[in-house]
Amino acid sequence: MLRLATLDDAEAIRAIYNVEVSTSTVTFDLVPRSLEDQRAWLQARSGAHSAIVAVDDPTGDVIGFGSLSPWKDRPAYRTSVEDSVYIHRDHQGRGLGRLLLTELLEVATASGFHAVFARIVAGHDASIALHAALGFEQVGVEREVGRKFGRWLDVVLMERIVGR
Repeated sequence: MLRLATLDDAEAIRAIYNVEVSTSTVTFDLVPRSLEDQRAWLQARSGAHSAIVAVDDPTGDVIGFGSLSPWKDRPAYRTSVEDSVYIHRDHQGRGLGRLLLTELLEVATASGFHAVFARIVAGHDASIALHAALGFEQVGVEREVGRKFGRWLDVVLMERIVGR
């Protein structure tokens, strides 16, 4: 089941996200979020930039989340957004990423956005394939723009036009 995230979801979202901060390159954050940081992140998500969560039906546990964020801060970019999708490691490979991203695309379209971007660390084949399956096209590669775990990292830039 998908629903809008609430402040009560902050700890579950933080737990999912911080595993990736500490152990992977799928996020370029280097420091795990505190509960206060996660609550502030959620409070900044409203309207068309809301966060949504995937909830396990039998347990009610949050097992994934996604959000739309402004693409850039300059006014001319206001019709573009960037998506983020994270799934708890115990629940990956079950189609939750597709459900979350599909919902985010519907929200983006209904909210009047024109372009949805994804910035994906090179080599994260599952995320690249998910975005491609939902109509995103690779529009560029940012070379060695991040450094984590002693490695330079490229970012694949993907885009889908949702509003015409």
